[in-house]
Amino acid sequence: MSDVLLVVVDAANVVGSVPDGWWRDRRGAAERLRDRLAADGVPGRAGPAEIVLVVEGAARGVESVPGVRVESAPGSGDDRIVELVAEAGERPVLVVTADRELRRRVEELGAEVAGPRTVRP
Repeated sequence: MSDVLLVVVDAANVVGSVPDGWWRDRRGAAERLRDRLAADGVPGRAGPAEIVLVVEGAARGVESVPGVRVESAPGSGDDRIVELVAEAGERPVLVVTADRELRRRVEELGAEVAGPRTVRP
């Protein structure tokens, strides 16, 4: 069991939280978010963290980079996020999303939840 914080980021939800034209290039938007996470981590969180960015749809295939593991969900990104939280066991987990249903599902598994502004200005 690790005590390193696992941060699971709902890429589609976080990217979609700012109307900056992301819909014209979903993959590029996910890559920019990945790169921001790799550079900045999770602002306001001290200590080490393992960051996992979950992508789906047109963003599938975005590559991992040092500091951020990218998981391409084979189906629903939300379902993959719930699986990652369940697999974490007793490890501390922070899920970054604004999706109410996803928030409910991961909180039931013991995860902490924060909104998109946690990682995106």
